[in-house]
Amino acid sequence: MIDVLAPGPLATVQDRGRVGFAALGVARSGAFDRAALDLANRLVGNPGDAAAIEMTFGGLHVRLADPATVALTGAVCPGAPDWGAAVSLPQGAEIRLGPPPEGLRSYLAVRGGLAVDPVLGSRSTDTLSGLGPPPLRAGDRLPVGGLSGALVGATSAEPSLRDPVLPVQLGPRDDWFTVEARHSFFATAWTVRTESDRVGIRLDGAPLERARDEELASEPTLPGAVQVAADGRPIVFGPDAPVTGGYPVIAVVTDLGRAAQLRPGDVLRFSPGRG
Repeated sequence: MIDVLAPGPLATVQDRGRVGFAALGVARSGAFDRAALDLANRLVGNPGDAAAIEMTFGGLHVRLADPATVALTGAVCPGAPDWGAAVSLPQGAEIRLGPPPEGLRSYLAVRGGLAVDPVLGSRSTDTLSGLGPPPLRAGDRLPVGGLSGALVGATSAEPSLRDPVLPVQLGPRDDWFTVEARHSFFATAWTVRTESDRVGIRLDGAPLERARDEELASEPTLPGAVQVAADGRPIVFGPDAPVTGGYPVIAVVTDLGRAAQLRPGDVLRFSPGRG
């Protein structure tokens, strides 16, 4: 059992998400930085679909009610017993993390995984629909599952978290924008706005001019879709984004994990190709 003493700005339970329910209007959710979650689970010997804690901008404070082996990955926070490695801690040990100096999202995996009740096959929190466990609060107790596979002893370097270039495939509605707007989409250094969250990363920059002004009926979307709202500014859909949208999608990010660590004020560019 893990006792939550303080969740920080936002802490949720996440695994690899709900797959196969988009036709029913259910978003995928799951870890924003899938690579960081997978590394944390691998380090403690968990299967890839095990649930862990995703925290936004650190601040998490937990106490282990039982001895446990844990691993922390993602944006590096001060106060951790170690980073990118499996660490065995005794009963009563506390982990108290400060805000990361770089990056945004961090992951705490525990050997055995978090055994909260699954909803539609996933233990992930969906911050938009409310499916899954609610965001963590002080006083929550998280059950831990049984032991899993062998521990991974080696540490692993964390990826670069600054000035990302997000690879995209244009479409399906890039033809709704002028030639100049399509050029500007790639040429602009976009700035992450403060309203960004797990639903979408909102960007600031010169508005993209549309070539067509009529209304667009709601269409299917997916995480990574770059929707351009009525004000001409793009929104990169995150894991909790709705599965339909009414604004044209100019492109789709092919590696959404690169966007997971962006914080307000960070600058990004889009590049054509699969990444």
